[in-house]
Amino acid sequence: MNKYDIVDGKSLRYGYTTGTCAAVATHAALINLLDAPVSEYDIDLPCNETISVAINSNEKEGGYAISSVIKDAGDDPDQTNGIEIFAKVSLRDDGKIIIKGGEGVGIYTNDSIFGKKGEYAINKVPREMITKEVELLTDKGADVTIFTPMGVEIGKKTFNPNIGIEGGISIIGSTGLVKPMSEDALLKTINLEIKTLYLDKGSREIVLTPGSHGLKEANSIGIKENIVLTSNYIGDSLKMAYEIGFRKITLVGHIGKFAKLSIGVFNTHSKNADTRMEAFVYYLAMMNKPYEVIKEVDAFITAEKCYNYLYDAGYKDVLCAMEEGCAKRVKTYLKDEALDVDVKVYSFEKGVLDC
Repeated sequence: MNKYDIVDGKSLRYGYTTGTCAAVATHAALINLLDAPVSEYDIDLPCNETISVAINSNEKEGGYAISSVIKDAGDDPDQTNGIEIFAKVSLRDDGKIIIKGGEGVGIYTNDSIFGKKGEYAINKVPREMITKEVELLTDKGADVTIFTPMGVEIGKKTFNPNIGIEGGISIIGSTGLVKPMSEDALLKTINLEIKTLYLDKGSREIVLTPGSHGLKEANSIGIKENIVLTSNYIGDSLKMAYEIGFRKITLVGHIGKFAKLSIGVFNTHSKNADTRMEAFVYYLAMMNKPYEVIKEVDAFITAEKCYNYLYDAGYKDVLCAMEEGCAKRVKTYLKDEALDVDVKVYSFEKGVLDC
């Protein structure tokens, strides 16, 4: 693709979705079945743009044809980038268009707002795109199977297992394009997970943690369900959870990020704020700890070392105060003092803080 966006001063290239791949592969397979193979196809996308997509492979045997497309995510860090998506197409005589998944396409393990238990995770817009491509070429109808053998392993690296999709990737995309803005894509995924917990699973308690280490630490203290990974977007995730209805929120995080949270920083990416040592200094000063300790702490470079130093030096009460400070900041941020907030802070060396 040759469409670009300027993001944070950089020129980043758009890509196209798994849904676009499936629709193009369907068109290529069907036109091969009806006429002859093609090497590329200009597809009209739901976002009212037309892009040219290369066909990676074509084959025809008996009453069916199979074509494939390589997913191009552009400059977006997408786990499915480079995956080969296939469409197997055969004609019908009743005008119906039957779309299903095959190997490497995930299956819903529970009924949800996105699909029913046992259905393949091929979303509404990609189904509409596939249907449109069939209707452009024939009125006889067709059986279409979308499959991607690489999807079995790649699916494990995505958020799919967390939203009740097992066995592969999802065929998704509401516009047909992948916008090279990982922040936007990640926030949508976080929102999807939160909605799934509340609306589909009926959960009324949620656990938010920035990353996989937090997940492991949560598991180590017996928290194994209703966990959503937020990356640096703690504030956005809190708002999403609160707005949908969660009133019991637990946060589990490394001191490096939660030191920032303890003084009101809700996007913990280093480009937004680096207030880790300032947070330690603030709590030490507020608790009238010795100036020598404050000077020592202010000279540290990492929150991990600072945390471990204070713990070993007998200032665990300061760390507990920072944990309490996180909870208070969350209540203020969400403007609800009655909110049930529990915060668990850890360091890699000491594990989860026990206050």
